[in-house]
Amino acid sequence: MPARSAVLRLGFAVLVFAALATAITSRPAKRMVDFDQIFYLTIAHDLVHHGVFANGIFDDVAGSRAPPPPGMFFAPLYPLAVAGVMRLDARFARAVDCTIAADESRRELTGCETYATPVLILHALLLALAALAIGRTGEIATGDARVFYGAAALATAGFVAEADLFSFVMTESLSVATFGLFGLTMVTALARWRLAGFAACGFALGLACLTRPTFLILAPVTLVIVAVVGRWFSGPARRPLLRPALVFAAALAAMLTPWLVRNAVSVGKPGFTEEYGSVALIERFAFNGMTAREYVWAFPACVPVVGPPVVAALAGPDATARFTWNAPGSFFEIGRGRRNALIAAHGRLDPIIGGVAREEMADGGWLWHLATSVPLAWCGLWVGGLFGLIVLPLAALGLVRAARRGKPLVIACAVPALLLVGVHGVLANHYPRYNLGLVGPMAVAAAWLVSDALARRRRTAPPRPDPGRGEPR
Repeated sequence: MPARSAVLRLGFAVLVFAALATAITSRPAKRMVDFDQIFYLTIAHDLVHHGVFANGIFDDVAGSRAPPPPGMFFAPLYPLAVAGVMRLDARFARAVDCTIAADESRRELTGCETYATPVLILHALLLALAALAIGRTGEIATGDARVFYGAAALATAGFVAEADLFSFVMTESLSVATFGLFGLTMVTALARWRLAGFAACGFALGLACLTRPTFLILAPVTLVIVAVVGRWFSGPARRPLLRPALVFAAALAAMLTPWLVRNAVSVGKPGFTEEYGSVALIERFAFNGMTAREYVWAFPACVPVVGPPVVAALAGPDATARFTWNAPGSFFEIGRGRRNALIAAHGRLDPIIGGVAREEMADGGWLWHLATSVPLAWCGLWVGGLFGLIVLPLAALGLVRAARRGKPLVIACAVPALLLVGVHGVLANHYPRYNLGLVGPMAVAAAWLVSDALARRRRTAPPRPDPGRGEPR
């Protein structure tokens, strides 16, 4: 039986990868300067040609002509992965080199091939690993082997729904994969309470942080989850807390310290990033200019599929137009304009961000900032469009049932993703692309809800009559 199960799971994994690879590679080809791709491609180019992890387009040196200075604006893992693909695939490397040279010379991309297939295959592989990790997380959290297939299938559907986003050379696939690995290791550690499990959790969170700095906030959150589960949801005997917490922290520190030391030596700063948080916060402040009308209509407008046409019919097409990033006068345009003006005036944002924040929060501004974070968080919940519309309500019901049925690990695996939704509402913006980590907890909770309901129905169903023996008495 174990061998048969392994074969089934291997075949299932192949199908998951094939579905994701097909969905992503079948998307229309993207110019390599579209969206945020140029950020990561420029850094990868500098790594390959100069051996320098720089700030990409955010420094004053054209890497196609001279070595740029070291930087630390972005987390390192995804640019390093893209640089690795450039070294393995000469065709992709030529496409990147041509694109970077054209972009830095402010000329058209004529003659530059649009070719990113090896990176897209890597994205599909990362997402397949994420889907399988999500399935295994659900299986451990619920004790139900059927949830493995249900949660992994739902996660795959969620990723397919975002296939167009994953067809850009951007960091989302890696951040989803590392976040999924963190979720699996956290639930495994909580279920088995072994020091090796907590070490794995620390290593996994370190990988996630090296992909996206926002994940750093999950370090103290994880320790709180460990304390809560260990004290109140581990049966009559309380679990030891100190050693697991220390092992987790040590593993996380071991993952992050090399990057911090590198920044201190090469850049002259012992921090994790520079300017990244300041940029995000200044652009977030633009949303504090939303009107009461925009505030109200944002809630229905952000509900996928059904919301936008209803709001357009009731309030007009311009009711929430400023939430669309490329609309004239959008919050995105306002925030980026202010950011560029501050950079032009001061050169750097980190030294002035404290004063800018104090000015924004003065005279009760912090209350309105928190208030506007609510619709931004609400809008960020709906990952995957139609997928979110169907699965999010099921997941909410699944979390409620998990609380009632004594399944704390189902709730525990959802806490980090839900917390990040709120963090992004406060510090960033409303785009669901930043909350793709929700796909995992949504898939686990929804799959368990369905599996549990089917199991209860089978237990309560009357026995079927045996045709050979007549009706049961």
